[in-house]
Amino acid sequence: MSRGDILSILPLLIAAGTSLAALAAIAVRRHHRAIFLLTLAGLAASVGSLAVARNAAPRQVTLLLVIDAYSLFYTGLILAAAAVLVLFSYGYLQGQKERREEYYPLLCLAALGSAVMAAASHFVSFFLGLELLSVSLFALIAFQRTELTAVEAGVKYLLLAGVSSAFLVFGMALIYAEHGTLALAALGGELASGAGPGLIGYAGLGMIMVGLGFKLAVVPFHMWAPDVFQGATAPVAALIATVSKAGVFVPMMRFIRPLDAQGRSGLLLAFTLIAVASMGFGNLLALLQANLKRLLAYSSIAHFGYLLLAFIAGGPGGAAAAGFYFVAYFATSLAVFGVLIVLSGGGLEAELVADYRGLAWRYPWLAGVLTVGLLSLAGIPISAGFFAKLFVLGAGVEAGRRLASIALVAASAIGLYYHLRILVAVFRRPGAEEPGEEAGRPPAQAGRSIAGGTALAALTLILLALGVFPSPLFEAIRRWMGRLF
Repeated sequence: MSRGDILSILPLLIAAGTSLAALAAIAVRRHHRAIFLLTLAGLAASVGSLAVARNAAPRQVTLLLVIDAYSLFYTGLILAAAAVLVLFSYGYLQGQKERREEYYPLLCLAALGSAVMAAASHFVSFFLGLELLSVSLFALIAFQRTELTAVEAGVKYLLLAGVSSAFLVFGMALIYAEHGTLALAALGGELASGAGPGLIGYAGLGMIMVGLGFKLAVVPFHMWAPDVFQGATAPVAALIATVSKAGVFVPMMRFIRPLDAQGRSGLLLAFTLIAVASMGFGNLLALLQANLKRLLAYSSIAHFGYLLLAFIAGGPGGAAAAGFYFVAYFATSLAVFGVLIVLSGGGLEAELVADYRGLAWRYPWLAGVLTVGLLSLAGIPISAGFFAKLFVLGAGVEAGRRLASIALVAASAIGLYYHLRILVAVFRRPGAEEPGEEAGRPPAQAGRSIAGGTALAALTLILLALGVFPSPLFEAIRRWMGRLF
């Protein structure tokens, strides 16, 4: 491996080294703040090293990784989101009685696995990154081993992760049997040649789609998501909603890019149906939820249905729309989950919608952050989420994907109800419950962590800026992705 190769994968090397350094430090002496600072510094250095990697890119590092503008953009987004989650997690874990230090290297490893998938140019590297992410997530979900709900969620995720990995591996084996290669670019070239896959190839592609569907938790492979979100701690649920799903989605865009309309028409029809079903069922099922984490799980399912519209649109427009959507979705989800995290801790989770009744009268600054986040999730005009959906819709209409485009508009209208229902509870005066209405558990304190408060303030500013001035970022992403698509 040359010096240029090492420099190009420097962000991944620093993230891996941070995990090892944290584990070594834990073995020497347990100290929550020291491990927190070490992990945060390592992730910050990893994000900072993207400038070095960019100077060495584009570069193919062995057969497994490709470091280019596309992979560096999403690697930076994933590592930055992991750093924000570390900031949120410090205050949350302060009230935990169990040993807390191992949480940080596990979170760092999960981000590393997702970043490896973002740079994968081969099914082998994709699968290695996926398993690194999955094993780390299983441990994080069941991290509170004294809580039965956490252990149950961890076991559910472990079983379904194993099943989905089995589909992926079998599908890869069938693809290899027909084409003799697992390199994504080579496969894309063969499928785009016009001959199309044979029976074995279609079976392999179908199994891979099933495996990816489980990992993304899109309909009809979404059954595990609400239970796992509810059983996991709030920071881990935020990790699943953002970092873990991005790592799976990003290589799909790279894989579909070389395929022309003739070679991918069957795939696009299947993904279109999955997108429409995810938008519809994700929003409809969210209407019934009284648990905020389950509601956000269904909202996440719907949002990745929206993202699939950018995926099937393809081309520079679809890639740019997906890039902007990820930035807006990450900032929005982290802001909403951040409020949940700040209000939770000490063994209690502020996870019921009723828990937020009267929040504006107790903690106005948290209510303001939550309002900005929920309006963005709902796609209200002059919000980051609105422009994210608008750009995706524009890419879909331009590519002629009418069914999915109509579904996005209809599903977004449904999503307005349950997001605004939370805001009604937030701004209702305390003690104004209707007869028979479920009583919540108002948090006794909030804002215990300066790190968490700083992260919330930064995310709110990002959301407000993207809601008022979305064009500069979108055009920058379009120019960035235009080099590849």
